[in-house]
Amino acid sequence: CVLCGRTDDCPEKYGEKRTYVEYNLTVHYYCLLMSSGIWQRGEEDEGVDGFLITDIRKEVKRAAKLKCNVCKKKGASIGCVAPKCKRSYHFPCGLQKECIFQFMEDFRSYCWEHRPVQVFMDKEPRGTSQCTICLDLVENLPVYTVLKSPCCKNAWFHRECLQYQALSAGIFFFRCTVCNNKDKFQKEMLRMGIHIPERDASWELEENAYQDLLHCYQHCDVEKCLCKKGRDYNEPESKWEIKRCQYCGSRGTHLACSSMKSWEQNWECMECRSIFAKSGKYSKRKKCALAASEKTNGTPCLLEEPPPKSPRQSSGSSRSFLLQSPKIMCQNLSPCSHLEQPASNRVTVSPSPVMSNQNWSLRHKYLRQQRKEVCNILKELKVQVKTKPTRLNINAENIWSSALKGFRQRIFSPTNTIEVNFSNCKNRSKTTTSASKHHFFQVLMLHLQNSSLFEGSSGKNLTLDFQALKENLYFEAGKMIAVSLVHGGPPPGFFSKTLFKCLVYGPENVKPSLEDVADVDVVQTIKTIKYANSLSSLQAALQDCCEFLTAAGCLRPVTALSDKNMLVNDILIYHVIKRIILPLESFGQGLKTLGVLEKMQMHPAVFSSILCHKPERLSAETVYNLFTIHSSSDVNKVEGADFWMGYLQDVESGDSVVTLEDILLFVTGSSYIPSIGFDPEPTIKFLRIRYPIGNRLLNCLELPRTKTYQQFKNKMELTIRNTLRDERE
Repeated sequence: CVLCGRTDDCPEKYGEKRTYVEYNLTVHYYCLLMSSGIWQRGEEDEGVDGFLITDIRKEVKRAAKLKCNVCKKKGASIGCVAPKCKRSYHFPCGLQKECIFQFMEDFRSYCWEHRPVQVFMDKEPRGTSQCTICLDLVENLPVYTVLKSPCCKNAWFHRECLQYQALSAGIFFFRCTVCNNKDKFQKEMLRMGIHIPERDASWELEENAYQDLLHCYQHCDVEKCLCKKGRDYNEPESKWEIKRCQYCGSRGTHLACSSMKSWEQNWECMECRSIFAKSGKYSKRKKCALAASEKTNGTPCLLEEPPPKSPRQSSGSSRSFLLQSPKIMCQNLSPCSHLEQPASNRVTVSPSPVMSNQNWSLRHKYLRQQRKEVCNILKELKVQVKTKPTRLNINAENIWSSALKGFRQRIFSPTNTIEVNFSNCKNRSKTTTSASKHHFFQVLMLHLQNSSLFEGSSGKNLTLDFQALKENLYFEAGKMIAVSLVHGGPPPGFFSKTLFKCLVYGPENVKPSLEDVADVDVVQTIKTIKYANSLSSLQAALQDCCEFLTAAGCLRPVTALSDKNMLVNDILIYHVIKRIILPLESFGQGLKTLGVLEKMQMHPAVFSSILCHKPERLSAETVYNLFTIHSSSDVNKVEGADFWMGYLQDVESGDSVVTLEDILLFVTGSSYIPSIGFDPEPTIKFLRIRYPIGNRLLNCLELPRTKTYQQFKNKMELTIRNTLRDERE
C-alpha cells in the first residue's frame, strides 16, 4: 500500500486492497479514506472511487514528510483531529495503538490519548457478562476492546465481534442484538469507530438464497375443477387464474371454479371456513366484508368514517449522521426542472463512505419499490374523486393567494375533479390546458416548501407563526398537500424525518436532534450547554441563556456535569416539538383530507419515500420504462423502438436541445412523474406520420417512422422545442 507501506490483504481490518497496474498503484481503501489531506473530487467512476490519481500521489508526497508516532517510519498520512495534537500515524499502526477512526461525516481519527470514550455510571457493576454475539465472557470495563450498548443497561460486546457483525449485517440490519434498536445503537457504534458499510446484508446478497420462499401454491382444490387443462393450469388475468385462500394460502381455486368474477374477491378454503364456522366468527367476518364492499361501491367511505388505524410501527431509521459527509461528493439525484437550479450549480453528498454503484442502485431500487406501493395506495384514495369539476382561477403572478382563495371557496370539494385556469393580471389572458393542473401543483408545492410555514435547509419542520395560526394557514397547507397527492401533484419530498414521525407516530413518541433546529442562535445556545466540559462552565452557560431557558420551561439547578444531557434533550423537545404543537395539530387535520393521514399512519415506510425524499431524477431508463409501446409484434422488433431508446440516451447525456422533462411535458402536460402515476398510463405508437404528436388527453406519444436515426432526432427536437416554446409564450 502506497500509504501505509504494508502488504497485508485483510479487508476486515484495512478495507479492500486494490491494485491499479496502469497507474502502478496499490492502496488499502481505509488508508485512503482516513488520510487527512485528500478529498474525493471526482465522480464515482473516476480514479479510485472518485479519489483522483493525482490527488493520491500528492497525498503520498505529503505523508512522506511525516513520521509515524508508533513505528517511527515516514509516510504517516493520518493525523489526530484533537486541537494542538501533533500525532501522525499509519492506519494499521493506529489500529495497533487503539486509535479511533470514525467512518462518518468528515472521517475523523483520534489518537490513543484523545479518542472518545463511553460514559460509565458509578453504580454499574464491574464484573463480567456474556457478549451477546460470540457468547463468551466479556469484562464490564471501560477499555478499547469492550463496548457497551447505549440502549440496554446490561449489554456488553467485544469490539471485534461488533465489527464483524457490522460488516456482515450492513447498515439496514445492524442493530442492538438485545433490544433491536437501530438509530441510537448505530450512532454510538459509529462514534466509537465501528465501520458500518452501507450495503445490504451478506445473506441478502447471496444469489437465489430465498428461492424456495418464492414458490407460490398453484393448484385448484375445489371438488369439481372445470378447467380442461387440469388443476395445475394457471393463466393470469383470466378466469383460469388460481386464487389462494386468504387465510392459509395453502389451498387454491380457479376463479371460474368458484364462480368468482374478479381476482379482487376474497376466497376461503373449506378447512378455514369450517374453523371460523365453529368459532362463530365466520358469519361476522362475512357481514363486515359485505358492508365494506357496499361502502366502497357506493358513497365514499373514507370521508364518512376512516378505517381503524393499525398498531403503530417502529419508526424507520434515520441516516442523517451517515448521509451528510462533506468528504465524499457525488452528483445530485433530485429532479432537474425549470423551477430549480441547474445540476451544475448543485453539490450534494454521497450517502456513504463505501457505497459502490451497486449499493447505490440497491437503495434507489428500494425507494422505487416504496413509491410504487404509494402509487397504488393513492389510487385507492382517488376512487373518492367524482367527475364533477371544480374550477380554480389562478393568478400566475400570485399563485399562493389565488390558490388559498380557491381552496376556501364554498363550492370547493376535494372529491371533485380539479380544473385550473391560469390568468395574468396585465393582459387578462387565460389559459386552460392539460398542463395547467400539473404546473399549478408543482409551483404550489415549491411555494409551500419555501414559505414561512416551514423552516430548515433540506428536511423541513413547521415554524411557529401566530399570524398563520390565526388565519388557519397550517390547516390549508396540509389540505393542499393531501389534495395534490391524490389529484396528481408532485411528491413534496421536503418533510424532515422528525416532522414525518410526529404526524405518523405522535409527537410524544419522537426524539428530535440538533439538526432539526433552524434558529442559529438556539443552535449555538444548545451547543454551548452540550459541550461544556466542567460544572462551572455549564452553570455559566445556563446563566447566560437564563431568559431562553425560562421561556422554554427548562431552567433548573444543575449539580453535576451529566445533568446537561437531559437538559439538552428537554430544550430540543421544547423547541422542535412542544413549541409548535398547535401548528402540528392544525397541519395534521389538513392532511386528513381524502384520508391521506390515515394511510400515512398505516403505511409509514412507503409514504416516507415521497414525503421525506426528493424524487429520483429522470433518466433515460425511467422514461423508457414509463411508456408502453403498442404493437402487435415483439416490442424489440418494432421499427423505430431502437431510435426511441437511443434518443432518450442522447437527451440524458446532454447531446440534445431538449430535456427528459421536456419530453414528458410534451406528451403528458407534466414535467414530473406524479406520486399517483399517470392516468391513463403513457403509451407510444409508431406511425407513418411526418412529425411526432403528443396526445395529452390519452398520454399517448405518436412517433414517425424514419429511415435514419438522425432524421428521427431532428424531427423530435424541432417539434418538442417549438411546441413548448409556443406554450410558454
